[in-house]
Amino acid sequence: MASNGDSPEQLTLLRETVRRSRTKEPAGITTSLPVARIAVDMPLPHLDRPFDYLVPDDLADAAQPGARVKVRFAGKDLDGFVLERLESSEHEGKLARIRKVVSPEQVLTPEVADLCRAVADRYAGVLADVTRLAVPPRHAKVEAEVLKCTQPVRPVTSDSRSEWAPYPLASGFLDALTRSEGPRAIWTAVAGADWATAFAQAAAVCASSGRGALLLAPDARDLERLEAACTAVLGPDGFVTLSADLGPTARYRAFLAALRGATRVVIGTRAAAFAPVADLGLVALWDDGDDSYAEPRAPYPHAREVLLLRAYRQKCAVLLGGFARSAEAAALIESGWAVELIADRKVVRAAAPSIHISGESDHDLKRDPAARAARLPHRAFEIAREGLKTGPVLVQVPRAGYLPSLVCQTCRAPSRCSTCGGSLRRTGGSGPPSCSVCGRPAADHRCPECGDTRMRAAIVGARRTAEELGRAFPGVLVRTSGGDNMLDSVSDEPALIVTTPGAEPVAAGGYSAALLLDTWLLLARPDLRAPEEAVRRWFNAAALVRSASDGGMVILVGEPSAVPLQAIVRWSPEGFALRELEERRTARLAPAAKLAELTGPTDAVSDLVARVQQLVDPQAGLEVLGPVALDDETSRAVVRTPRASGPHLARALKEGQAARSTKKLLGSVRVQVDPAAFG
Repeated sequence: MASNGDSPEQLTLLRETVRRSRTKEPAGITTSLPVARIAVDMPLPHLDRPFDYLVPDDLADAAQPGARVKVRFAGKDLDGFVLERLESSEHEGKLARIRKVVSPEQVLTPEVADLCRAVADRYAGVLADVTRLAVPPRHAKVEAEVLKCTQPVRPVTSDSRSEWAPYPLASGFLDALTRSEGPRAIWTAVAGADWATAFAQAAAVCASSGRGALLLAPDARDLERLEAACTAVLGPDGFVTLSADLGPTARYRAFLAALRGATRVVIGTRAAAFAPVADLGLVALWDDGDDSYAEPRAPYPHAREVLLLRAYRQKCAVLLGGFARSAEAAALIESGWAVELIADRKVVRAAAPSIHISGESDHDLKRDPAARAARLPHRAFEIAREGLKTGPVLVQVPRAGYLPSLVCQTCRAPSRCSTCGGSLRRTGGSGPPSCSVCGRPAADHRCPECGDTRMRAAIVGARRTAEELGRAFPGVLVRTSGGDNMLDSVSDEPALIVTTPGAEPVAAGGYSAALLLDTWLLLARPDLRAPEEAVRRWFNAAALVRSASDGGMVILVGEPSAVPLQAIVRWSPEGFALRELEERRTARLAPAAKLAELTGPTDAVSDLVARVQQLVDPQAGLEVLGPVALDDETSRAVVRTPRASGPHLARALKEGQAARSTKKLLGSVRVQVDPAAFG
């Protein structure tokens, strides 16, 4: 018996009372929509599905669709998003409770959640990976800020369509926007066009109808131009900029501004493709061939494809613009899914500079016998010297470095596999070259252009271009742009501006001339998209030069008979895109076919290929290229089907990955559907 006179029964009762006071009784389950369907942040393919949880009564108001929550899964607390609330669950077992509502902010809207699911299925990925791309990390401090969302969105007052005047069908496209319809167009801009202002004007037309617009630019420099144009057309409060370069806090603040409806127009880079724009009426993307739009994180979606999926699912308008045209854009026009916005041929030629190729005529060769072999032929010096009299001269030089692909010893045409069209390479000091795609040796390779059997490595020899030009033009200012030293703009004063492709600054009043050097190097990149990419970069550079009537001139240093160079001379991006599309159709490459690149440990790649072959219907036309060893431990294989069988291929890849994940097989395989770089 206790010394204070209390009985053991009283002590036991006292302890139980204290224990109960310290233990919080779990809240009851809400009676209104008691089940929440949760997208759990779980990247395993075999668990890529929503799970049902019970909603405690004290979390019922906060656990709304789109909110972030914490749930118990496989013995761990994991993040997730509420997808929907339900009256009951089809799961027959016991349901766990939602542990916590991280934030009541409904950051994953139903439209974006549906888009994320579609993107995951399109790229054989998992939903959790896509939602990480769509919703930026939370910042509680930013959520607590009072954003300017309580006042009505300021109406758009600008109704100018001046930048669209050269294109006969543009007025019909813009009129359809005012009627809240969903037109789809591929816009090929004339040289010198102010694409950023044109995009801003299209967004203003859409916003004036009461719907939202989403505009994407490939990089920070182009985004700055788009931001300046939107400020002029829509006003500083008429849009919000969403970009990963903003930093975590500023990006989340911009994300919430779009989510809460502070504005109808959102602009950004690749990261903004999933932006929560209310009542979306227009998605627009400039220069869709730029590889900056390819997401480097799983499941590696391309921003163009994300916007096309979004437009289809949300029934909004699409506008893809550029000075060049991608094969994917050409395929959309050919299929009838989109129309082309293009100026009359006379207008196109009047806006373009005069374009020449070194050694293009007998007269050039007579004056300079080395015109086709010299890196800086005499005529290029003449054009630069003449251009410096009236303004800056642009000099584009391919990036320095070693390219492991092979080219012809004589004409420098890229050496490609006669079976699949892949780039030829040497993997050792002896033996014949082999294909980087299918692995077949090319012992009897002969150049289709000149017939030579000799090959050489493509080596950039342009590291001292700026110094060479400085010595050739004493007293002339030479500036460089590229890498860590990017110039956004230059004045109209005479100067030599030496840049790498894609780093060309805008010149006030346009460049007086442009020299596009070492064109064969861009064509020799170890990528089956190399010709299209080279043409895109050359069009983008040439479009910065003044028109021929103002004395603008461009010279390309390369083989005059090369089809890509001839496309620049004729200023025919649409013609080259059609030719490229036809060649890809013949070679069974995207966009004419659906293909996926599988990279990983050799055994894992072989296992996944075998599973895909079992899962794909024999009538789907599945073809397997490889596997090809990349090193001692890693291999790559390519699987492809006709375009119509693309969904079946993606599903088979997903199911194959899920089966491997279920069995916990060693070796992770990276799956890239329609990769931006291939070869």
